[in-house]
Amino acid sequence: MESFVIEGGRALYGTIKIQGSKNAALPILAASLLAEGIHQIDDVPRLLDIDVMVQILTRLGVDVKREQNTISLDTRTILSTVVPEELMSQMRSSIFLMGPLLARFHEVTVSKPGGCAIGERKIDLHIKGLKALGAKIEEVENHIICRADRLTGTTIVLDYPSVGATENIMMAATRADGETKIIHPAKEPEIVDLQNFLNMLGAKVSGAGTDMITIEGVKRLHSVPYYQIIPDRIVAATFMAAVGITGGKITLKNVIPAHLSKVIEYLHNVGIEIENDHDIMTIKRDNRRLKAVKKIITSPYPGFPTDMQAQFMVLLSIADGISTIEETVFDSRYKHVKQLISMGAKIEVDGRLATIYGVDHLFGREVVASDLRAGAALVLAGMAAEGKTTVHDIYHIDRGYEKLEETLQALGANIMRIKKM
Repeated sequence: MESFVIEGGRALYGTIKIQGSKNAALPILAASLLAEGIHQIDDVPRLLDIDVMVQILTRLGVDVKREQNTISLDTRTILSTVVPEELMSQMRSSIFLMGPLLARFHEVTVSKPGGCAIGERKIDLHIKGLKALGAKIEEVENHIICRADRLTGTTIVLDYPSVGATENIMMAATRADGETKIIHPAKEPEIVDLQNFLNMLGAKVSGAGTDMITIEGVKRLHSVPYYQIIPDRIVAATFMAAVGITGGKITLKNVIPAHLSKVIEYLHNVGIEIENDHDIMTIKRDNRRLKAVKKIITSPYPGFPTDMQAQFMVLLSIADGISTIEETVFDSRYKHVKQLISMGAKIEVDGRLATIYGVDHLFGREVVASDLRAGAALVLAGMAAEGKTTVHDIYHIDRGYEKLEETLQALGANIMRIKKM
């Protein structure tokens, strides 16, 4: 098992390039299955989740080659439509392999997916959407078997703007007969990125980022010789919060400020300076104490991202005054609270509402990452704390942050990765 050991109290200075988006790369890698040929995807981050997806694609018969942050996929050699259970259990995102495999091969078998322990994340919207397109779905023990001789376009109204369900329906509908409309879809930038990739395949998709996505089914799709993944907005936001927590000044390259509007708004509110210049952003915090925020409510994009709730809680735990956060997206996303309290934070949780009473200092402790974003938050807390902090179970963090410790070291943080036998 590996851990991070952090000596707190160092401000961050320097320039870094933000990695490609994990949450855009995963569905795009899955979407490559829709068309025979060789696809090249660039700016794919080197993460555990990406490694799992590559293993799944390889087991299905895809010839995958990887060089640095570029992945080449030859999808002409697919041998199976059964997603391996032992791999699917490691990553929830593998559920959206259903759409492309069903569309191209008319059948797919998956198991119920795994992933972070952050609350109930049902797949009923995925199933409902694929059924509406004409799929017949059977559940056998822990497996979901999905078949369709043909898919037919229809209008699908999502009860909740699920990112994964939106993506699965979009991919399946690209090869359906007729037109499909998705009403009340997810609007995240990663949805727009998937639309752009699908259209490069030869699909006819429009409306991503709005209240309705329209997909006109086509008979054939073709390979994409080159596609570049968008920057990871949550990784960028995490480093922005890090400067707020430690002080200093950093410059981020390869960012899209429009994707970070809510994060920028609240960082301004707590007293952090931010300057934008196209795809470059500079974040600065002076020695003045941060200000509390009356209330942050997490919600689907373009609202405040649930994936930044834990990192902002660390920020607010050392701000002057009382702040509140209401988590509306997931029902078990406060598992980091107990760990932060052990470091000296003063936080009270009542259902989905967390009240944060700002303290002067946090203190280094041994803590355990329960999920990806909670782990990132504990790293940030350790950078603000007096003394040494050890964060265990950092494999969660490696699911979403590429070489996090090396990037933080480049900015002046005192953080090391250690391995315990």
